[in-house]
Amino acid sequence: MYFLIILLMLASFVIQWRLRSKFKQYSQVGLKANLTGAQIAELMLADHGITDVRIISTEGRLTDHYNPTDKTVNLSEGVYAERSAGAAAIAAHECGHAVQHATAYSMLQFRSAMVPALSAVSTYMPWILLAGIFMINRSVIPLGVGIALFSLTTLFSFVTLPVEFDASSRALAWMDKRGVVTTQEHAMAKDALWWAAMTYVIAALSSLATLLYYVMIFMGGSRRN
Repeated sequence: MYFLIILLMLASFVIQWRLRSKFKQYSQVGLKANLTGAQIAELMLADHGITDVRIISTEGRLTDHYNPTDKTVNLSEGVYAERSAGAAAIAAHECGHAVQHATAYSMLQFRSAMVPALSAVSTYMPWILLAGIFMINRSVIPLGVGIALFSLTTLFSFVTLPVEFDASSRALAWMDKRGVVTTQEHAMAKDALWWAAMTYVIAALSSLATLLYYVMIFMGGSRRN
């Protein structure tokens, strides 16, 4: 189990590096349609009849996200103003989440419903797990509680997968139908979004591996007690 966790950590590092490399590469490829990421987002929202979502610029790199609470598509400064295949991919993907929200996509609703519970337990969960490990020879109950809480984060990471893949699928389908990208640019956007999705896959697998590690400790403690 130790080896698997280390392997997943290394895979996460490699994928993050590859993702940044891909976006840097595709951000240097000018979009033939000469549209910025913000303009791409405006078009996609308009084509889906979404009028109550704002598009705003946010600081940082690869900090792009959709906020369902205040209905904003937040594009990093580069993506917001860039006219590239990379910017188009990110902007359309985040608008894909806005479309999910507008159409009441079930998995997005499920993930959003989990957020309050996760926010409530995230502060205390690491301390409960740590206390559970130290107390394992006296009682397995604290660790059991910690595992139950941690399982929520693992479930959340797996629920995130279909949400992210679906948003990318919506983005690529719209770009292809709207004709805002050439065949080559579409291939670049698809490749970039695939690497972005892989970060979520590795995160989910890492969370599962960690959960199983705690379960193994719990089972060992149960046998001793």
